Amino acid sequence: MSRSIAAVPGRRRAAGPRPRRASSKSSPSALGALRPFTAAAGLARTATTFVLRRRRLRIALLAALIALPLLGCAWLWLRQSPFVAVQHVQITGVHGADAQTVESALAQAAHGMSTLDVSDGALAAAVAPLRVVRSVRAIPSFPHGLRIEVSEQLPVAALSVGGARTAVAADGVVLGPALLSGLLPSVSGWTVPAPGRHVSGANLLAALTVLGAAPAPFARHIERAFTGAKGLTVAMRNGLLVYFGDADRPLAKWLSLARVLADPSSAGASYVDVRLPSHPAAGFPVGVTPPDASATSGAGSSEQLDSTESTIAALAAGLSGGSTGSASTPPTGAQPAGSSPSETGAATLEGSEASTGEAGTASEAEASQTAPATGG
Repeated sequence: MSRSIAAVPGRRRAAGPRPRRASSKSSPSALGALRPFTAAAGLARTATTFVLRRRRLRIALLAALIALPLLGCAWLWLRQSPFVAVQHVQITGVHGADAQTVESALAQAAHGMSTLDVSDGALAAAVAPLRVVRSVRAIPSFPHGLRIEVSEQLPVAALSVGGARTAVAADGVVLGPALLSGLLPSVSGWTVPAPGRHVSGANLLAALTVLGAAPAPFARHIERAFTGAKGLTVAMRNGLLVYFGDADRPLAKWLSLARVLADPSSAGASYVDVRLPSHPAAGFPVGVTPPDASATSGAGSSEQLDSTESTIAALAAGLSGGSTGSASTPPTGAQPAGSSPSETGAATLEGSEASTGEAGTASEAEASQTAPATGG
């Protein structure tokens, strides 16, 4: 038996899609952004619970919170306390006429410091007016010692431009006229930069490099440096000309000059050519016969050829005796150092055949001293 059920009026579904309920779940991106904060909060709760359940740990943490500020204050007090104050100052690397002034300025600045609070900047500022000081470095020694290493830029030449003169360091820094002295050799230029500035010009910088590499015993006997027919030339106060050619290997050339002067066969030379340091040569004026080196003992020559500081000092002392020929006297030719006239017949023959050419070269070199050595 079939039954039909009629739809109840008012219970029919409304036409159209049913609205969706809002989801209570958050999006995955929002959960990812909050995950680190949730983990940190959980870790903080765990740590707090762990500490609160342990009495000794609470006491230790409380003591640390109180002690840390106290220790910080104590450290600040100790850095400036008399227990670590600088009392003994050792200064190294200071030379020249301004040595006492530099040492006094550094010592005064250092005595206001402690070995736990050393300031290189304060030391550098103390000697800033003294251009001879390039840099300073402080090394504390607990509890009261301080060693200060000074790097200097000493004057090596007097730059002359017209009537103006100023001291110049080997690296080209102008040090000012206050550091001039009668022992400084002369170099020429076109302009005089202000103190603290650098000079320009390849020839001038090459001359300063060579003068800066000169051993101290030789340096006081140098009269001037200039560019002539043989390139860079150094004139000694006794009239000897030294041909360097350029600024390459300056120390090797100075030592080569020392070996030539130590050889008895170079006595009376008017110039020494060290453009090739391994093959130096000495030239002699007209009418001067090179001495016979074979007459000297082998042991004596071996001792003289030793280019130690004492030997260089002895040779430089000999330069002040005027034993060499005048620079204006025409040389007769070049003879390799260490060879006697009998061993170098060609060199002796050159003295009679090529004297005119060498005389012209020497005259050109002497005349070129009046020209600036820099070109800038």
